[in-house]
Amino acid sequence: MIMRYLFFILLPVLSFSQKYDPQNIEHGKRGNEYRVWIYFTDKDGSEPVTVSQKAIERRNKNDVSTNHLWYDLQVSPVYKNEIASLGLTIKNESRWLNAISVICSKADLNRISELPFVDKIEPVLMQKKKLIQNSDIVELSRTLDYGGSQVQMEQINCIAAHDLGYFGQGIRILYLDTGFELNHEVFDSLNVIAQYDFINNDENTANENDQEIEDGQDHHGTLCLSVVAGYEPGYLIGPAFKSEYLLAKTEIVADEIEQEEDNYVAGLEWGEQNGADIACSSLGYLDWYTYEHLDGNTAVTTIGVDIAASLGVLTVTSAGNEGNDDWYYIIAPADADSVLSVGAVNSSGDIAYFSSHGPTYDGRIKPEVCAMGLYTYCISPNTTSEYSSASGTSLSAPLAAGAAAVVLSANLNLSAMELREALMMTASMADSANNDYGWGIVNTLAAINYEFMDTKIEQTEFAPIEYHVLKTYPNPFNPSITIQVSTPRVAVLNVDVFSYDGRFIANLYSGKQFTTVQTLNWKPGNIPSGIYFIRSSVNGKEQFKKVTFIQ
Repeated sequence: MIMRYLFFILLPVLSFSQKYDPQNIEHGKRGNEYRVWIYFTDKDGSEPVTVSQKAIERRNKNDVSTNHLWYDLQVSPVYKNEIASLGLTIKNESRWLNAISVICSKADLNRISELPFVDKIEPVLMQKKKLIQNSDIVELSRTLDYGGSQVQMEQINCIAAHDLGYFGQGIRILYLDTGFELNHEVFDSLNVIAQYDFINNDENTANENDQEIEDGQDHHGTLCLSVVAGYEPGYLIGPAFKSEYLLAKTEIVADEIEQEEDNYVAGLEWGEQNGADIACSSLGYLDWYTYEHLDGNTAVTTIGVDIAASLGVLTVTSAGNEGNDDWYYIIAPADADSVLSVGAVNSSGDIAYFSSHGPTYDGRIKPEVCAMGLYTYCISPNTTSEYSSASGTSLSAPLAAGAAAVVLSANLNLSAMELREALMMTASMADSANNDYGWGIVNTLAAINYEFMDTKIEQTEFAPIEYHVLKTYPNPFNPSITIQVSTPRVAVLNVDVFSYDGRFIANLYSGKQFTTVQTLNWKPGNIPSGIYFIRSSVNGKEQFKKVTFIQ
């Protein structure tokens, strides 16, 4: 389930001079300055953010307690003021990562390193990512309700779900992209709850100046949004045209898509706080990452996606367009193990030549699912009534996200991970998943009707029950994590903690369990941030859960 989360993989305690790697920090260079993340050791003096009622309801459905949640505590204002007093401008902050991003000089890096509350400094990733687009204007009559979107909607079996009355209603979708221009006819009925521009720090996600107009800043986001949310019968109907939308403008365009991962994380936090059930992103990060980094635990955006998942938000993301390049593999955050990464197929269901492949570095199958991403029907951005087609996993992701919203509108009680499971286990290759198609092409109607395995086992005098259930939350965690071990009868229970490399860390329980549920709480002592394993042993039968401790 939720497993990746931080690139703090058992980092050693750093001295002031070791708080950043001089070679690695060069990846944050912007001209003569550096854009970097500054991670803090704690949240001294911080106050919680106000979480929307919609977010609280979603968290409750996903068994996440909102009370005293570490992720809701803002970055320490004391530490932010100390950084600002150095003459530095804070560009972004992340309460999930307990970090801020700044633009600074090389000399500033050394001054920041000397501050005792600074844990480490890392570069903010910038990525220039090619897009595969085809500008094919299509003239259609209004004889078919779905118009040019008929094929892509039929392929994911969404029209049948619409026939049953499920259109994504009651579901809130966060879309993170380059910006959104909403004057096209397909957006006339779009229900936008809120929007925010993380580039210009205002509530306008369309182009705002001559440079953005020249660069086509809102082009990519607008056409991708039309695929999931558009509604103009006879021309284009998206899967989730009745969903509510949160629009986040996070990606700077210059020639190609120039991506700043701190905007992405800030947008994800904003959307979760404002009640998003599903987040969709047609963005990806690579640049200074190597294949070894695609382990589900390293990239900042991957960490952010998994934290969102731990709070009950299903994130849908493009697998990447590197399938025909030397790179070949998926890109971050598609490597996350709680994400729904989406590959691209053509109208016949064949994998697109550019669609990125798995596995992740640690051997997990990727992508999770596929949808149509070659000549996908969409609008022509910055027009009011023209239509076109475009290609890329940027187009397949919104189809899958829309399908997810439709499934959730039909099954409102599903948790984020149950929704992910339903989409994967009913896809076209669920019985033969591979690293090209993942579990196959989404089947919206089948996912609506998916029957979850009944974990209840009838106990008889001839068949004693030996299984047990291990649950951990929140994950990632700070300062503590709750561990629940459920067994249906008296049992001998041991619960231990091990480091990622197998070192014994702590014993949390050892003895007989006389209740059906043993609830434990672990508050780590002086240990580094990183990945740990909780091992529960009931009558000699073991289970493991991977958890992430962050500071």
